[in-house]
Amino acid sequence: MHILLVEDETDLRVLAASGLQRRGFVVDAVATLAAAHDCLEVARFDAAIVDRRLPDGEGLTLLPALARRGVPALVATAYGDVEDRIAGLDAGADDYVVKPYDLDEVAARLRALLRRPGQRHSPVLTHGVLRLETGSGQAWLSDEPLDLGRREFALLRLLLEAMPGVVIRDVVQDRLYTLDEAVSPNALEAIVSRLRKRLAPGGFLIENRRGIGWRMVVGSEP
Repeated sequence: MHILLVEDETDLRVLAASGLQRRGFVVDAVATLAAAHDCLEVARFDAAIVDRRLPDGEGLTLLPALARRGVPALVATAYGDVEDRIAGLDAGADDYVVKPYDLDEVAARLRALLRRPGQRHSPVLTHGVLRLETGSGQAWLSDEPLDLGRREFALLRLLLEAMPGVVIRDVVQDRLYTLDEAVSPNALEAIVSRLRKRLAPGGFLIENRRGIGWRMVVGSEP
């Protein structure tokens, strides 16, 4: 799950980004509205966490741009009065959390946002003997736990959500890497290869659609 974090307090931005990454999220963290708009132009995000008081304006002004792209927004701010929460929700926020916040709660709120109607994400994804829990970050094959790295888990989730369709290469890169991370030409292929080996005992194949992306099928499927 690729998250845009808009927070101008440096310590909190670093702490929240690293904490959410440890919880399985891919996080691009910026300090200003201008930087957030730049991110939205070049990457796809599953959700955003937006502070209200930013150096270049009110964080709520970002909400229309997020809504146009179908990105749910969790507004996180020190403004804790009922009137402030109402103003944020009326401005288009999907949820609201008051600082200082607990990262486990924020992670749970993000997962809840993506389970709402209109979102494709589900807390549990299954196909035959393959089962994936988005909340715990765990996956099983024939009731045996799969030892997956963060990016392998994210790729498996994308493939399961898209079955039997193809996941576009650019989408995979957006979901697995932040904008600041360098992606070598063979990096995605290496992740696909590792996941392919782990799924092979269950009869799952990851097909390479050259120049397009990948799709996952069961061995007997066309």
